[in-house]
Amino acid sequence: MPKKILNGIVVSDKPNKTITVLVERKYQHPVLKKVMKARKKYNAHDENNQFKLGDKVSIKESRPYSKNKKFEVMDGDK
Repeated sequence: MPKKILNGIVVSDKPNKTITVLVERKYQHPVLKKVMKARKKYNAHDENNQFKLGDKVSIKESRPYSKNKKFEVMDGDK
């Protein structure tokens, strides 16, 4: 099974070697047929603490680093 890749914006970089990424997706409501926005935050592993608040990053699914951290940073635009 392929690894999940998500794109989002860094909303927190306070913990050591961890960033919080806000991922926004759009989908059509099954009954109302309206385009809805859904937001979710993911904790991602950032080995070198190189990404800061507001950076656009891509994260990919990986082995669990902790209870809530199951993604790692692939690359980003500063």
